[in-house]
Amino acid sequence: MRLVRFDGGDGRARPGRLEGETVVDLSAAAPTMEALIAQGLPAAVDGPARALGAVRLLAPLRPASLRDFLAFEDHAKAGAARRGEDLNPAWYDAPVYYKGNHRSILGPGEPLPWPSFSERLDFELELACVIGARGRDLSVEQARDYVFGYTIMNDWSARDVQRAEMAMRLGPAKSKDFATSLGPCIVTADEFEPWNGLSMAVRVNDETWFETTNATMHWTFEQMIAHVSRDEDVFPCDVYGSGTAHRGCGLDLDRWIARGDVVELRIDGIGTLRTPVVSHS
Repeated sequence: MRLVRFDGGDGRARPGRLEGETVVDLSAAAPTMEALIAQGLPAAVDGPARALGAVRLLAPLRPASLRDFLAFEDHAKAGAARRGEDLNPAWYDAPVYYKGNHRSILGPGEPLPWPSFSERLDFELELACVIGARGRDLSVEQARDYVFGYTIMNDWSARDVQRAEMAMRLGPAKSKDFATSLGPCIVTADEFEPWNGLSMAVRVNDETWFETTNATMHWTFEQMIAHVSRDEDVFPCDVYGSGTAHRGCGLDLDRWIARGDVVELRIDGIGTLRTPVVSHS
């Protein structure tokens, strides 16, 4: 099932089910997408249908929290190589992450104002997992039942600021917190299998910059959830980003976007997340 959050013209964010060029309003099942995720999908979900072109798609949820992992080994190794290092062996001990700003979320098609404090803006093509239930001290096997679904995530990064921040050994902050894009929908976990390899692509101004048919994460979302849940609760609507596969960002490609560009991230089975980059107002 493909779930969206949409505004039908009255300023109210509603949960919906995407069926081709139609959005089925699920407000009768739950008033918000966040409530729908927390309660789980009812056995029968239906409601009035609207044409997709007659509604505005929003970010598919308001995350309760945002964690971004470094799950792709090839990207982690490439980052170490740029620093003239081997990948730290500790990377293989546990899935590492930083905490992002869950309040600065952009939806599909929503413009990103170029951050005024940066001259080196970058995208990151990521798969994101949405948690569907509260849990604690979960095994990897148990964690699979806590995945509600998946969406596309663009971890926008001010690389010049990030370089300075990372020198302080505290992880990224201002260089990431200004924006994260999610969308266009959430595909429920019963219809998407990330462990089989991901077909992913980046297009900038209709030109393909990156494409792969078999991106494989070293760390699975089940392992991430189990790790986070040790002596700590995970909650419905928590969002975990995978980190990007190697060459799924401008930093790996040594190729950089500019003001006015349109960035499209695609993951087969989910769709395309499109973001125009505009000058800072």
